[in-house]
Amino acid sequence: MKILLTGHKGQLGRTLLPLLDEHEVQGLDLPEHDITDREEVTALVHEIRPDLILHPAAMTDVDGCARDPQAAYRVNGMGTQNLALAAADVDAEMLYVSTNEVFDGTASAPYHEWAARRPPNPYGRSKLAGEWYTQNLLTRFYIVRTAWLYAEGGRNFPHKIIHLADERGALRVVTDEVGNPTYVKDLAAAIVQLIHTHAYGIYHLVNEGAASRYDFAREILRLSERDAIPVEPITSDAFERASTPPPYAPMLNHAAAALGIRLRPWQTALADFLQATGY
Repeated sequence: MKILLTGHKGQLGRTLLPLLDEHEVQGLDLPEHDITDREEVTALVHEIRPDLILHPAAMTDVDGCARDPQAAYRVNGMGTQNLALAAADVDAEMLYVSTNEVFDGTASAPYHEWAARRPPNPYGRSKLAGEWYTQNLLTRFYIVRTAWLYAEGGRNFPHKIIHLADERGALRVVTDEVGNPTYVKDLAAAIVQLIHTHAYGIYHLVNEGAASRYDFAREILRLSERDAIPVEPITSDAFERASTPPPYAPMLNHAAAALGIRLRPWQTALADFLQATGY
């Protein structure tokens, strides 16, 4: 299969590449290529004529999206539109990576794949725009929602918690933001399984189980043998930030599980990550 992979230099793209070695893969990423340039995207897709476009590339700085919503829409919405239109031109499948932040976080139970989408912030709204273009411009597509990604070699929540714990000797972490901590290696493996099914649709690919940021931080410290470091539970109103994340937005995996695709519990995945990174 011939695959065009957007964002191949990012944490998910880098992890996907070695899992796709049986396929012919062409990467698309800044600064060489810009998904917001429709003419460039169209020309490249027509030249490569991929069977599948894997599209994890995005503006993922949630607070940056809140400060500059137009940039978020340009990349996450219209960049996805450009790719979807080009995919339709060459009759390619497309897999778009979305987020739990398309949900408003007011539910009392985890969100299933068909729950109403009411994003509470510009990042979520821009990713919802990408979902809309994918669903409405293509007939052969996958929308994969994920959450709270972390990977080796990146600046993400586990790295931040360990760095601050070592630097300050104490932490304050919010209890009122709940989601699914997800190891990028598990997500990438699940995506590769999914694209071989040709079972198009909407999927939630997250490590199983939900946690608050506080719970997540405590488990990071416990597994890295830093559990003596005190962690003060606080609420999000103690922090000023540009974006407002959904307070309760864990997701359930119904659709992929029906295909036999499940991600392991988040605690097990986190333990493997910490071992792999030497923490």
